[in-house]
Amino acid sequence: MVIGGGIAGPVTAMALRRAGVDAEVFEAYDHGSEGVGAFLTLAANGLEALRPLGLHDLVRDLGMDSPRMEMSNGQGRVLASFRQPGRTLRRADLYRALRDEAVRRGVPIRYGRRLTDASITGDGVRATFADGSTAEGDLLIGADGLRSRTRTLIDAGAPRARHVGLLNTGGFADGVKVPGRPDTSYFVFGKKCFFGYLIHPDGQVWWFANPPSPREPSPEELAAITPEQWRARLVKLFEDDNGPMLDIIGATGHILAGWNTYDFPTVPKWFNERMVILGDAAHATSPSSGQGASMAIEDAVVLAKCLRDVPHTRDAFAAFERLRRGRVERIVAQGRRNGSGKAPGATGALVRDLVLPMIMRRMTRKNSLAWMHDHRISWDEPISARRAAGWWACS
Repeated sequence: MVIGGGIAGPVTAMALRRAGVDAEVFEAYDHGSEGVGAFLTLAANGLEALRPLGLHDLVRDLGMDSPRMEMSNGQGRVLASFRQPGRTLRRADLYRALRDEAVRRGVPIRYGRRLTDASITGDGVRATFADGSTAEGDLLIGADGLRSRTRTLIDAGAPRARHVGLLNTGGFADGVKVPGRPDTSYFVFGKKCFFGYLIHPDGQVWWFANPPSPREPSPEELAAITPEQWRARLVKLFEDDNGPMLDIIGATGHILAGWNTYDFPTVPKWFNERMVILGDAAHATSPSSGQGASMAIEDAVVLAKCLRDVPHTRDAFAAFERLRRGRVERIVAQGRRNGSGKAPGATGALVRDLVLPMIMRRMTRKNSLAWMHDHRISWDEPISARRAAGWWACS
């Protein structure tokens, strides 16, 4: 039983089926994801992790290639320009494509099934949902995101996600001409707010903004902010900056409702005898890392391999955690560092503008993020049952 029908859930179910394990997805909401959310970028490692499951071509024609990045400050000075291959897609398009493909491959998806409880039985696990229904299976896999119920069922003392001091909003602007080229993600460190945009080949501009928020607003507070209030707030934030931000905001018919930004520095316990978490449920990273969806996809493939190759369930879960924890927590830390420069204050902005060009030149020259983007998972290489100093390794 896979809990969660976003990105991680359907990919996990398809990976399990390839490993010879029947899987069923249970989604809390009573409908699909049409029209939900903004957009995301699948990094090169995330795209490659789809390949062993035959899903790479599924996303090839969604969204746009975005292999270049350019960073500027609020005065219009370019601070850095570099290559970082990836593909940017509307979140809802990716949800729909993965869900439809999972169904086509025979994965049942049950909507309106919000997990409330689960208990380990003699030879499996029994799940209880908010509508009063139940289901049983051999395993329960929590792909249920930042506010994972599975995580708290595994560990009642599991930590809460950490608010990183930024909000998110954005939208899609039509009929506006802005500087730039369609293969580049443009990031602007405004005096008061961070802004990013891409130009789709059809001319539409996809954008987001990260208003600083030292205090974590409640969901009710965020829901009470109207699109026009967001528009007025963003105009105020960017009124003293050079760049196309005001034109893009003005050309956006509907500004998305805002949401908080979180990460998890660490989640101590990922599994018990019959339950395990992956994706954002185990290691949410700030969007500044550009790796959230890619990490979830990698998790799905590695977990399926562990269940395929390691004889006992608890050992398979332990192998999965040992293969993944170091990498994902390093990426969470990298995302935290990336986000720290978005709202640094006047002195911090001065230091950032002086130091960032040198850092990016050195990183580009040394290809210091290759460990992140060049990571590849081979489906055919078995997970070894060899123990050495208490860890599992890929043979």
